[in-house]
Amino acid sequence: MLKIDQKIVSQRIVEETPAPKEQEPARLEPYTRPRVVEGRTYKLKIPTQENALYVTINDVVMDDGTRRPIEIFLNSKNMQNFQWITALTRLVSSIFRQPLDFAFMIEELKSVFDPTGGHFLPNGGGLCPSVVANIGLIIEDHCKHIGLIETPELDDSTKAHLEKKAEQAKEQGVKGTKCPKCGEMAMVRMDNCETCLSCAWSKCG
Repeated sequence: MLKIDQKIVSQRIVEETPAPKEQEPARLEPYTRPRVVEGRTYKLKIPTQENALYVTINDVVMDDGTRRPIEIFLNSKNMQNFQWITALTRLVSSIFRQPLDFAFMIEELKSVFDPTGGHFLPNGGGLCPSVVANIGLIIEDHCKHIGLIETPELDDSTKAHLEKKAEQAKEQGVKGTKCPKCGEMAMVRMDNCETCLSCAWSKCG
């Protein structure tokens, strides 16, 4: 209890100032699909399946001139996979339309494996763990193609090493094959492993 020793001569009401409310972050609206979009279609042929899967990715041009995927379509004559193809199409397209970095989605798709076994990518591209992982690789390659994902630059020592090997291959008359990663005709056998002299991609990892 508060004890008052002096005589009260006046009084006033003090209003407490309410604490300022925390401002809620602005909610970003999803991107709107324009009437006309541009895109690319990729053919995905799985050795264990009779019918190919076609992956179409459409882009929207942003205000700064950059491109960004806004939707994806998966088409196949194999109706056995219709349900998961439809679900994956809608889910990935909805993530594309959100104003956020969807790199996490690509990594999640690439990590999906098929318990019955994966398949080898064409042109010696190595083992892919599943069809879904292959779709993730296609999305990643498409984003690199439109400049949304940058390909890391090679360090000076790696560049010098590749240039030296390229000169040796030229002297020996070795002709390169197409690299599954960068598309250059620069795949040669180097140090007992197929390696690209353009981007340093290797079958051996």
